[in-house]
Amino acid sequence: MDSGSDLHISSEPSPQHRLGAHVVGSRIVVRRLLPGQVGATGGPAFTDVLGVCLSWGDGVCVVRREDGQEVAIRIAEIVSGKPVPPRPPVRHRISARDAEQHSLVLWPHVETAPIGEWVLRSDTQPVGRLIKRANSCLAIGEPGRADADAVDEVRAFYRAREREPLAQVVRDSDAERIFVTAGWQPVPGGDAVFQLGSLSRAARALRPVAPLSFEQLVARPQTQVGLTDDGVRVALELRIGGHLVATARAGLSGDWLGLHALQVEPELRRRGLARRMIAELLDWGAERGATTCWLHVESDNQAALDLYESLGFSTHHELRYLSAP
Repeated sequence: MDSGSDLHISSEPSPQHRLGAHVVGSRIVVRRLLPGQVGATGGPAFTDVLGVCLSWGDGVCVVRREDGQEVAIRIAEIVSGKPVPPRPPVRHRISARDAEQHSLVLWPHVETAPIGEWVLRSDTQPVGRLIKRANSCLAIGEPGRADADAVDEVRAFYRAREREPLAQVVRDSDAERIFVTAGWQPVPGGDAVFQLGSLSRAARALRPVAPLSFEQLVARPQTQVGLTDDGVRVALELRIGGHLVATARAGLSGDWLGLHALQVEPELRRRGLARRMIAELLDWGAERGATTCWLHVESDNQAALDLYESLGFSTHHELRYLSAP
């Protein structure tokens, strides 16, 4: 006798799950009964199916698994199930620590030293003000020693170089708790988000002509565009009448392009100039094989967050700087 012949087939969701026609097109996980099979404990056998629901009706639910295979499941055999969030893009599956490692390329003269998985960073040839990212301990992961000893090593490293001891941590992480327990405090205005996006998608979003195009601006008398390129890093400057009005930098680490130091004089903002500067950097990166782009944005800089959201960027993780007491 067919082991499943006595099962009643219904197109309505059972009380054990939250599935139905409303999940078509959504990513779901389904636990189904395997009629005629015995489980490891001697009872009924079950299996799970994860994928996108393609259809729900006539007593059958069809799910396309992530390997591309389509699985037809009798609705009467569904034991439990629920919608699940979409699988994040490949670039978002990288750890915060690995993502932050790409920032080191922006400063070629940074001295580094490990404390377990933490990385001490100090710029040996700073220009102008000290950049916190290049002069702080990237404290993500395990320090590989007692908490107090790790904090003391961070403090000693920067004191020996006559620098303020700083730590950059992922917000609400174990590393943040280690430093807070030792009395370290958040740096005012030091909270930021790591934004991550597709270079090609951002480039497509930049295609519409801005109110004041980059070409129109640089064609004006007394306008000079400077581009410094060493093959790994690029710096873009725009001057009008000898006055620096906009800057932007980028660095290439593998196929990751990091954007940095985008600034536009207040009187020239909201004319599309920032978007044009970004487009120039993306073109530079694309010519060298970049596919992913990233940047840091201060958490309270809503204008910048709105700009990058319009280009397809999203937050990968949140960061905070802590200073020693």
